[in-house]
Amino acid sequence: MNFLALFSSMAAGKDETSASTGEVETVKAEAEVVKTAEANGTGETVKAEVVEAVEANGTGAAESSPVIEPRVTSFKEESNFVSDLKESERKALQELKCRIEEAILKNEFSEHENEKSDVKDGETKETEAEKPADEKEAEKEELKVVETVTEIDVKDGDVVVKNEETEVTVTEELSDKKAVEEQGPKAEESVAVETVTVSSDTLEVSASGAENASEATAVESEAVTGEQETVEVTVETFEAETEKFRATDVYLWGVPLLHTKGDERTDVILLKFLRARDFKVQEAFEMLKNTVLWRKSFKTDSILEEDFGNDLDGVAYMNGYDKEGHPVCYNVYGVFQDKELYQKTFGTEEKRQRFLRWRVQLLEKGIEQLSFSPGGVNSMVQITDLKNSPGPGKKELRQATKQALDLLQDNYPEFVARKIFINVPWWYLALSTMISPFITQRTKSKFVIARASRVTETLFKYISPEYVPVQYGGLNRENDQEFSGADGGVTELIIKAGTKQIIDIPATEVGTSLVWDLTVVGWEVSYKEEFIPSAEGCYTVIIQKEKKMAAQEEAVRNSFKIGEVGKVVLTIDNLSSRKKKLIYRSKVKRHL
Repeated sequence: MNFLALFSSMAAGKDETSASTGEVETVKAEAEVVKTAEANGTGETVKAEVVEAVEANGTGAAESSPVIEPRVTSFKEESNFVSDLKESERKALQELKCRIEEAILKNEFSEHENEKSDVKDGETKETEAEKPADEKEAEKEELKVVETVTEIDVKDGDVVVKNEETEVTVTEELSDKKAVEEQGPKAEESVAVETVTVSSDTLEVSASGAENASEATAVESEAVTGEQETVEVTVETFEAETEKFRATDVYLWGVPLLHTKGDERTDVILLKFLRARDFKVQEAFEMLKNTVLWRKSFKTDSILEEDFGNDLDGVAYMNGYDKEGHPVCYNVYGVFQDKELYQKTFGTEEKRQRFLRWRVQLLEKGIEQLSFSPGGVNSMVQITDLKNSPGPGKKELRQATKQALDLLQDNYPEFVARKIFINVPWWYLALSTMISPFITQRTKSKFVIARASRVTETLFKYISPEYVPVQYGGLNRENDQEFSGADGGVTELIIKAGTKQIIDIPATEVGTSLVWDLTVVGWEVSYKEEFIPSAEGCYTVIIQKEKKMAAQEEAVRNSFKIGEVGKVVLTIDNLSSRKKKLIYRSKVKRHL
């Protein structure tokens, strides 16, 4: 799986997510194989090792007989209803909610505050690291503090104060002094010690002096009272600021992260991050916070407004839904065989960054179709077409892989419900065998791999034919003016080996037209179309004379304007030794 295949699956990540943890595991394993090739100075080493792996499995390198992984149980999405969670999972979810609320109150999701904190920590660490050991030792200085013992005698209304000095030596770290200084002027005033030299002689103070001292004490008491009032004001200010923070919130994909907002979608988002980190609360929180900060720096919330032109429209696109309602994204990388387009997309770091933003934009468009409700659709299906896709030897692709890997695994957890690889070349099948031991069973359960001969059959298993593009054997056409997926009305039939299937489509409204789509999975049948009038003596009209349909034929679409009442007859003759699946639909088109 090359980078493009990985990127198409994203997600979200974790888990996959991160586009998925599984996909991250896959890429890491593949990277080891590519690294071996680079160490030997040739990308051909990859091919040689893959061939060796294929031969070791007794299959040879023939594309017709690739190594296939044993089928694993299909992945089933976990419930997002809190009532369906395990006790430990509910506890983790509640802890994460509390941690997020605390972070919002502390403004931890602020990009400015985060950068400020990082810079300050960095400067401190750098300063400490640069100081030599002898300088740190020199920071110690001795402070001499005078400890005074006072004796008071009262004689005939006079106060006699006797002071005796005791000198105490204290060793103090200079860093502690600095800590006091950083507390500001007030702290310095409260801590400062004024050194006064007092002799041991007797100092006489009159009674009036004592009264002055009493008055000074009263003034000091009033000052303390005022200071208490100041403290009370500070507390009120803090409570007001706290309330202000409570009124704020942080959003991801339009969903508030603060659970007190009462939005049921919050649980769905938080569970994505918890599952991406195996319900380890602190790790999930860090991942979520980093995602919020990344989206701010990457300007992801405004990326839908950017115009990247239409050069890459055929590379990846959203198209329809699977049978469970998941939006489907198709990724077609054979177009990068075009050297000009390849260089235009990956030729420089700037171009790779542009491609990255374009791909994130497409991903965000898909996410817009998700509900994030507990019982709704909250992930996507990714289909990667590897036909003619560049192999693992492309340097620029590997560089793009490295750039994309961190983004995906950290910011899009649990966004891929299923990852389908189609038109898989032999080298990928062999490579998947080599890296299989490095991938978890959960991840494997999300992967579906289909060779060219089974593409249509595989896609029909998960996606209704009206949503599968015609190039993959379905009925969906780009910018279709006749049918839409919402029209539905698709009929499926089984044609037994060696038998004919005749389909009659009534043509009863003169002046209208009949329009129909028809396809046979794997074709290799004979097919013809006729109009047979109801009136006797009228001639049958040959719409499409009988022809043999090859295995890779796209769906047939045709129409017939009704000039008289009758029926359109479609005949499919299965001359093969295998049963065939037939899919068709029709509608009456009224002319204005």
